[in-house]
Amino acid sequence: MNYRSITFILGCILIMEGIFLTLPILVALAYGESQIFSFIISLIICLALGILLVLFKPQKLVFNVKEGFTTVALGWIVLSFFGSFPFYFSKDIPLFTDAFFETVSGFSTTGASILSDVESMSESCMFWRCFTHWIGGMGVLVFLLAIIPMVSKGQSHGGHMHLMRAESPGPSVGKLVPKVKTTALILYIIYFILTLLEFIALVICRMPVFEALLTAIANAGTGGLGIKNNSIAGYSPAIQWVITVFMIAFGINFNVFFFLLTRKFKSILKMSEVKCYFIMLIVSVAFITWNAYDYMLSFENNVRNASFQVASMISTTGFSTVDFNQWPSASKCVLIALMFTGACAGSTSGGIKISRFIIMFKNIKAQLLCFLHPGTVYKSRMDEKTIDENVSRAVNIFFTTYAMIFAVSVFILSFDNYDFETNFSAVLASLSNIGPGFSKVGPAENFAFFSPLSKYVLMFDMIAGRLELYPLLLLFYYRMWRRNIVRNKKI
Repeated sequence: MNYRSITFILGCILIMEGIFLTLPILVALAYGESQIFSFIISLIICLALGILLVLFKPQKLVFNVKEGFTTVALGWIVLSFFGSFPFYFSKDIPLFTDAFFETVSGFSTTGASILSDVESMSESCMFWRCFTHWIGGMGVLVFLLAIIPMVSKGQSHGGHMHLMRAESPGPSVGKLVPKVKTTALILYIIYFILTLLEFIALVICRMPVFEALLTAIANAGTGGLGIKNNSIAGYSPAIQWVITVFMIAFGINFNVFFFLLTRKFKSILKMSEVKCYFIMLIVSVAFITWNAYDYMLSFENNVRNASFQVASMISTTGFSTVDFNQWPSASKCVLIALMFTGACAGSTSGGIKISRFIIMFKNIKAQLLCFLHPGTVYKSRMDEKTIDENVSRAVNIFFTTYAMIFAVSVFILSFDNYDFETNFSAVLASLSNIGPGFSKVGPAENFAFFSPLSKYVLMFDMIAGRLELYPLLLLFYYRMWRRNIVRNKKI
């Protein structure tokens, strides 16, 4: 394990966070808020510690699999820990555990909140709260890859892929162009353009500028920490439709936007995951529109709310326009299925991802055919390519690991003695990075009532879900911290 490479990147992350903290300082200055001192103190702490760590830069930056996964996992914990300081110092969130929970929820783009009155927050803290979504949406390490040369002269760029693979969602990670650094830069340019387009659209629909900015950056990261107590319910139908469209857009694999810009339309048509994504959207909206018709005011209202909540759940954004706790059980089951599924790999959404479900179903089909014809070897294909056996195995292991973490988390939360629906949906909303669940953690409620232990379990789930489980789990595996690992050793 190359510890100096890890501490150097952690130092870069802290310096980057300190730079980001200048934005809420400007907001506090503009609104004349006393919270400005909380942000200044936090900025000084981040920069001082970050510069101290960067001073011990190793001669060669080495990022093998161990260093890549460890750096990403520790980076997100460090980012969230120090990012909670402004909330705690300003007393907008008096308890540190709650401030830490809100920040982890922000950076992991979960959107679960402990606040019962969001509108009582200062504008600067509210900006920082939403901005954490934008930072976490594409990934802090992806951002560093885009702006900082992190490979020494003459060294391989393979370490870049280890960092990007540990942070990027999906069963496999590829490059848009030969260089990882250029790929990261392209992804962030697309991310910024989409955010800007949503901001402009919201302003055109007469949403106040500051609120439009906060909503756009929160939606871009598919986060869902709202700026109103009733989330998006109080805004006009036009604004709700705009947010719906962009929630769907941010749930699409960003490769689609790259192919659109480079006019590779045939490549888009080959992406079965994107096709499945839109089919799921249309079918789910149609079903809920029919099933929950008696709970709506009109047909337009029904279609709009159904479209909004389906887009919100499948993209794991977590915004809401209605209390879907009141919907029929069948509609709620559809939403739960979407919460598990998530959107496309390579997007800013959470969840298991549609591509993994496609691979799993294809593996089941291949296994059934093997039972019927034992002497025949079947190869599963996706997007006109044979699915690699390692990818298939990784998907199967991911489902198993997800289920184990899910079960253990629900068990620990059960000690708080809340109903099963609350515990189940709280873990699902955290592990899939959605935010609101059902029952006591529904869209009209919050997570404040959980015990500190349960909150830390949910924080673990949020980060684990955002990082696709393994980087965070590996922190607890003792062999990760050895300098030399014996290969082919029995487990």
